[in-house]
Amino acid sequence: MIKAVVFDMFETLVTHFESPLYMAKQICADIGITELKFREIWDTTDEDRTLGKKSLEEVIEAILRANNCFSCELFEMITEKRKQSKVECFNHIHSEITPMLTAIKGMGIKVGLITNCYFEERDVIQNSVLFDYFDAVCMSCELGIQKPNLEIFQKCTHALAVAPEECLYVGDGGSFELESAQEIGMHPIQAVWYLKDGINQPAKRKAEFIQAESPMDVLLEITRYN
Repeated sequence: MIKAVVFDMFETLVTHFESPLYMAKQICADIGITELKFREIWDTTDEDRTLGKKSLEEVIEAILRANNCFSCELFEMITEKRKQSKVECFNHIHSEITPMLTAIKGMGIKVGLITNCYFEERDVIQNSVLFDYFDAVCMSCELGIQKPNLEIFQKCTHALAVAPEECLYVGDGGSFELESAQEIGMHPIQAVWYLKDGINQPAKRKAEFIQAESPMDVLLEITRYN
């Protein structure tokens, strides 16, 4: 019996790739340095940003100062553009996402979120149209734990007051999340509705898992178990 559905956020409920990107390539272009120089700090602090040990602001300031190009105007422009790019993702949500979440809640089934995210993404998620659907939220930057660590999955099921076997886990498959969900006893489903060929997305189709081609397919999987 399925009592909860736990979702990943990026490339599952929302995508970066339906709106203008503002990632490493775009940021270093605004700074006016090579991507190689930019990534010397950006890439090496990724885990610290994911675990909440460093903020976007700290890292951008460090990059600007290391490259002798810090100014308040440039710093503020980059951090604001980065935050706005995350907001923009939520203006391009798949048309079936909110109907799916509404239907799940209407079944009396709880909804959880497990996401590897940075502080600037956390703030946008908390202010988004999706946030009120969640009965439990586990964000890596707040907990200091990231997928695929089993502990973040265990914390979510505990917060939902359900056993792992009573949960579907829905994610695009990045960060070995489907494998971890399966390992603790959840029923993993790969969300492939945002996946497109030729785009540098973090995950590819994994034939060993059930695949949902559209958000409404999640409802079919719930009925299959219930």
